[in-house]
Amino acid sequence: MTEEWGDRYTSAEVLALYREHDGTLIDLVASRAEADPDRPMMVCGERSWTWAEAADATRRLAGHLRHRGVEAGDRVLVMGRNSDWHVLALLAAAGLGAVFVPVNPDFKGEEAAYVLRQSGARAILCDEAAEPVAEAARDEVHGSAWIQRLGGELLDAEPAEPVGGDRRAPCVMIYTSGTTGFPKGVLHSQQSVIAAGESFVERVRLQPHDRVLTVLPLFHVNGLLYSVAGALAAGATLLLEPRFSASGFWPTVKRLGATQVNMIEAISAILLNRPHDEYVPDHGLRKIYGIRQASTRAFRERFDVPHLVGGYGMTEIPGVLSTPYDAEARPGSMGRLCRHPDPARPWARCRIVDEAGADVPDGEVGELWVRTPLVMLGYFREPEQTADAFEGDWFRTGDLVRRDQDGWYYFVARKKDIIRRRGENVSGAELDRVVAEHPEVVLAAAVGVPSEMGDEDILLVVTPREDSLLTEQEVADFCGARLARIKRPRYVLLTGDMPLTPTGKVAKHLLRADAALRDRAREVDVPVERQPAGPR
Repeated sequence: MTEEWGDRYTSAEVLALYREHDGTLIDLVASRAEADPDRPMMVCGERSWTWAEAADATRRLAGHLRHRGVEAGDRVLVMGRNSDWHVLALLAAAGLGAVFVPVNPDFKGEEAAYVLRQSGARAILCDEAAEPVAEAARDEVHGSAWIQRLGGELLDAEPAEPVGGDRRAPCVMIYTSGTTGFPKGVLHSQQSVIAAGESFVERVRLQPHDRVLTVLPLFHVNGLLYSVAGALAAGATLLLEPRFSASGFWPTVKRLGATQVNMIEAISAILLNRPHDEYVPDHGLRKIYGIRQASTRAFRERFDVPHLVGGYGMTEIPGVLSTPYDAEARPGSMGRLCRHPDPARPWARCRIVDEAGADVPDGEVGELWVRTPLVMLGYFREPEQTADAFEGDWFRTGDLVRRDQDGWYYFVARKKDIIRRRGENVSGAELDRVVAEHPEVVLAAAVGVPSEMGDEDILLVVTPREDSLLTEQEVADFCGARLARIKRPRYVLLTGDMPLTPTGKVAKHLLRADAALRDRAREVDVPVERQPAGPR
């Protein structure tokens, strides 16, 4: 570490810079605002906020929510592209003891209606583009939630003093795909949100003078519990972009003076394949989290970013494993247990177990179980699924891994019916259910196939009705009208020979094991109105 790279403090010193270390999110912001009121806290487009301004805006937004009936425990949905209003809404909800629920702005009516119904939200804050979907969702569920546009009118109320003083109460709910086919609301307390931020400070040596660029969506654990919570914990400046732009990435890094950014594997692969003239060589980016491990050497050599860090976590248990900040990871590894500035307080403990729950020796494959203070409170209104996710106080990840004798962990496979696409979990069961609603479809099975971007692409296997004239593109268009972009298949295979289990269920394990499956499928076109937010 050198002064040129800006590593002026140890992680313990960074986290000691706010007084209420064991307080709430509001305590954290108030402490920063008192100690350094005029330092920049976040920037979004033409708007910028100092810590003092953000603290005042948070109280005013909390006053607005309270005036309109939001109380402790209520859910507040926020639907829109990344913005400073997301951060203010998170803090305002926390100050009232309410629950901040970020929602994918690409959700169609049925998806948004499900989240609104399942969450029982009291309020929906949305940007202009998401407002029609929010209104349609409310009408669909005959709900009483009030809807208001994100913007300055939210700050017209008298400031409200914070009442959300219980660090263990629910604070954030992130919807994640599950094997049931319906999204599950993962609840985190203020304690685990702050701890996730503190863990991120350690992983990337985040400093108060760092400028944290956020291009990943804030409805995702990476954007919210790593970038946002990490910047809050470090007292760093948050730079919010609505979304990732491949052609504009390096100019944005230069223009905003970004020193740290989070990625997913697909972004690093995209940037490595972009034209050389888009790169801005005199940037100040020094730290990247979430980069594709196979790309680290090429990325460092081409783009001159010294610290490339990866790791492993889930929405339910963020920040478990991490690769080294200032050294190369062991090839193929997800990393080792994340360090805590206080050696007596490890972020996590891990077990690798067999089907009977017995620990397996190093080098053997088993399911990863994790015990961590960052663990979720549970799945909202899903007591049975919450109980199934735990064995005592150990969270069962559903991931098969192995550990070597030096403590490095290696991913092997997933036990769950989840497709990992561009850094997000997509439920295969959800796709199966939606496509099966097509009148010409008898059976549907979505599986993941390797992607050149590093994660997986979605391949949808469909058995049409006998004598049907259904085409692959019609299946794709059907999905495009009902599902968010990230859930849409890249490949479709029409077949009358779907493999089945003895009980008549689709044998997805046989589809996944079919090496020629993608070769037999057709790559489908994305409808114009559904073009993905990839390279521009």
